[in-house]
Amino acid sequence: MGSVLALPCGGLVVAKGRVSIVVERCKACGFCVEFCPTKVLALSSAFNAKGYHPPHVVAPEKCSGCDLCGMYCPDFAIYGQRLPAQKETAPAAPLPEVTRES
Repeated sequence: MGSVLALPCGGLVVAKGRVSIVVERCKACGFCVEFCPTKVLALSSAFNAKGYHPPHVVAPEKCSGCDLCGMYCPDFAIYGQRLPAQKETAPAAPLPEVTRES
């Protein structure tokens, strides 16, 4: 159950995810920013209603959806989720040529 899958062709596909933040619950402890393995988050310069600086997403393309941010958050203000894997469509195989004998 890793976030990196090996392909037979030797390439890698990194799991994709997204982060959801409930800004008004956040008390800006910074655990989510500190423990994010792909450094997706940073503390914002904006304030929430409580006067804290909540996190914001700085690199959404790097998110793997591991949910470490949510596991470390003491206020349940953030969570990550994996996005469904997008299936690659294989090119259609050419139809066999049909010939008629006269």
